Amino acid sequence: MSENTEPDRSTSRETPTVSVGDRVTVTVDRPAHGGEGIAQLPDGRIVFVRGGLPGDVVRIEVTKAKKRFTSARIIDVVQSSPHRVAQRCAAAARGAGCCDYGHVDPASEDKLKEEVLLDQLRRIGHLAAEDLPEIESIALQPISGWRTRVRLGVDATGHAGTRIAGSHDLLSIPCAQALPGMLDGIVGAGSARFNPGAEIIVAVDSSGDRHVIESRRAARGRRTEAIQSTLEGSGICTEKVGPHTYHLPATAFWQAHSEAPERFTSLVRRWLTEALSTRSAGEGESTPGAVVGWDLYGGAGLFAPTLLEVLRTAPGSGGDASVISVEQSRMAAECGRAALADLPVEFRTGAVDAEIPQLPAPRAVVLDPPRTGAGTDTVTAIAAAHPAAVVHVGCDPATFARDIAAWYGAGYRLEKLAVAGAFPGTHHLEAFGLLTPGDGRADT
Repeated sequence: MSENTEPDRSTSRETPTVSVGDRVTVTVDRPAHGGEGIAQLPDGRIVFVRGGLPGDVVRIEVTKAKKRFTSARIIDVVQSSPHRVAQRCAAAARGAGCCDYGHVDPASEDKLKEEVLLDQLRRIGHLAAEDLPEIESIALQPISGWRTRVRLGVDATGHAGTRIAGSHDLLSIPCAQALPGMLDGIVGAGSARFNPGAEIIVAVDSSGDRHVIESRRAARGRRTEAIQSTLEGSGICTEKVGPHTYHLPATAFWQAHSEAPERFTSLVRRWLTEALSTRSAGEGESTPGAVVGWDLYGGAGLFAPTLLEVLRTAPGSGGDASVISVEQSRMAAECGRAALADLPVEFRTGAVDAEIPQLPAPRAVVLDPPRTGAGTDTVTAIAAAHPAAVVHVGCDPATFARDIAAWYGAGYRLEKLAVAGAFPGTHHLEAFGLLTPGDGRADT
């Protein structure tokens, strides 16, 4: 199985008949991962159209022409897709890379994302129709003004803004997805000045307090947790989920959608409760009477209390259970350790694949890996510990599909599948899969 996390762009091996700069009219057939639409060129090859939606008839300009794939941008919309509406974000309308689904009718957005996920599971995950359960759609509200955390660049004049797609240039226009008032005085006319080249992190916690942090710009694809200067607020966010309160730096990872923590933990609770109620009490236990759960890539431990609750009520547990949370970020682990000090949750700091061999066998596992996914070796190592149920969370459909294929190769099957609308107005999605031991397909 390929480790490629990009959409499958395989086309004819013949020399491209179009060149960069050529313009043609095409009809977009289906959505692709990454906010693109797939169309067919006059010569029969496929082209990935940035911002194209199924049903669009568009005039495009080719921006990349290679033997294996062709990419293009839209010059003009000749006939609009039924899914297309006016761009809802002023920043994205001017070219910012924030709301690349802001032109999608909210009523169509979830279905398009589900289609993308299913395509990735079939193409990269090599799953047949009978392997794919019906998708459960988890709609989060609101669909605008939902974002509680924003990272901004600062230009040479000291103005903060959102980066233009595919560029280092900035637009000092507030994104429509930020909480109302969140960027007041920071982005736009009359905004404050910052150190050129810095990164500005703005977070609004569950208490409604705004925290503004200045930090160094992180390398592409990375996030910085270092705080150079706290410009507003304490810099420590208070986040409440159920009876638990987390205190973590504004630079630390936390779910961006205001409703996500409660909805995600509720889904995990429901799925694991159902799954463990149908499994025999001895499955996934290291020693008789020991009931352990793994919370992998655990961050500050969002899922740990829910996992513990499920294990305590699972058949055969006798109410006695514990959870081990493994997290690479020492800062996140320390925050979780403080928040859950009254629970039997042990936080271990380190790489997940390095820690797994040292852990007692689990009854259930929750893993929420970064965008790059868990990877085949890690999935295989978890499966070798024989958990009775696993909830695998993924924020990238391609790497999620790759990981699901690894689960099938390790003897597990996908019992439930869900897509959460945690990033309205963008192509991003949050996928959840419930996996249980079954007849896996080792040929993936």
